[in-house]
Amino acid sequence: MSDLKLDPRVIDAPGGPLLIAAAGSDDSERMSEPHQHERGQLFGSLRGLISVKVEEAVWVVPAIHAVWLPPHHRHSAASHGPFHGWSVYIDPEACRTLPATACTLRTSGLLREAVLRAAEWPLGPLDAVQSRVAGVILDEIRSLPVEPLGLPLPRDARLQRIARALIADPADARDLEAWARWAATSSRTLSRRFVEETGFHFTAWRQRARLMRSLEMLAAGVPVNAIALDLGYATASAFVTLFRRTFGETPAVYRQRL
Repeated sequence: MSDLKLDPRVIDAPGGPLLIAAAGSDDSERMSEPHQHERGQLFGSLRGLISVKVEEAVWVVPAIHAVWLPPHHRHSAASHGPFHGWSVYIDPEACRTLPATACTLRTSGLLREAVLRAAEWPLGPLDAVQSRVAGVILDEIRSLPVEPLGLPLPRDARLQRIARALIADPADARDLEAWARWAATSSRTLSRRFVEETGFHFTAWRQRARLMRSLEMLAAGVPVNAIALDLGYATASAFVTLFRRTFGETPAVYRQRL
């Protein structure tokens, strides 16, 4: 189907086809409220940037990645700037052999082409050729590498309060001691629990939050110097160096690919 705005009743209707695919573009930003589907969902972009929130993480997803959500996984999503994307909804029974947890995957040319082919199909049972293409899509989901691009959220309510404040304002320059006082905890507890619950030291997590926001700002056309200053970096070169170390290319090159 060539329209991304599928009726949820169509997606979740029992007895539907193994796979429903859609692709489309929008010059305006798209946003969805928290929701879930009976089917598993894989979605990504051909052009533009999307951010996805699930219960345990926040992901900013560039065009080279896709998001996999098992059936009944609550999530919300938003695009940043003009967007050309695709989505695939998979029958719950077929999801039994697919990843059991939400994750980001590095996409392949084969997956993208198979999805775009499936997006041209009318809604209904799949014929033999369509079933083989659907099988390719399922095989790619099973085999593509998982990309740890997201921003894991701590479980502790005090730490999660800090994390959400930093997501809302990544440039907040308060140090570990100040954040601990704000959350009514000790700096030692804050430091230890952040590592235990997110896998990142507090400073590294905050840098990751800033980089996730920088991807959104690049997609919106904000100049690199302005991004560096808005996110609290001392200089634009410091931001560019960290960006290149993390993503393997400069912000300018990344923006061109978007």
